[in-house]
Amino acid sequence: MALVFGAEIPFVDHCAIEEVGLFEGRTRLRMKLGPQHMNNIGIAHGGAICTLLDVAMGTAGRTYAGRPVMTLDMQVAFLSPGRAGVLTGEGRVVRGGRSILFCEAEVRDEAGELVAKSSGVFKPVK
Repeated sequence: MALVFGAEIPFVDHCAIEEVGLFEGRTRLRMKLGPQHMNNIGIAHGGAICTLLDVAMGTAGRTYAGRPVMTLDMQVAFLSPGRAGVLTGEGRVVRGGRSILFCEAEVRDEAGELVAKSSGVFKPVK
């Protein structure tokens, strides 16, 4: 099992999400799309994109808080289809405190086109 920003997350392994960069309060991930990520019309399934967004925000929150976080709320806007290739997710903490973090994330395709964006609220946990 791979470590993603110091955490063992089996579902992240299952989704083939890889870390690319780590900065305080910011993260960059990628997911190489395979058949398991696609829906019945041949584009990335919304759930796969949501997972990439959630993990991008959550790992940004983890770097900010210095401990695990859990998602309390998440809003997603799908802007264009995710086609075959690699999707890149970037997450960031917009505002953080000791008990709650506000985060945002974006997913882009290989051409740099914005596929989806999200905002979320996260709670640091022990």
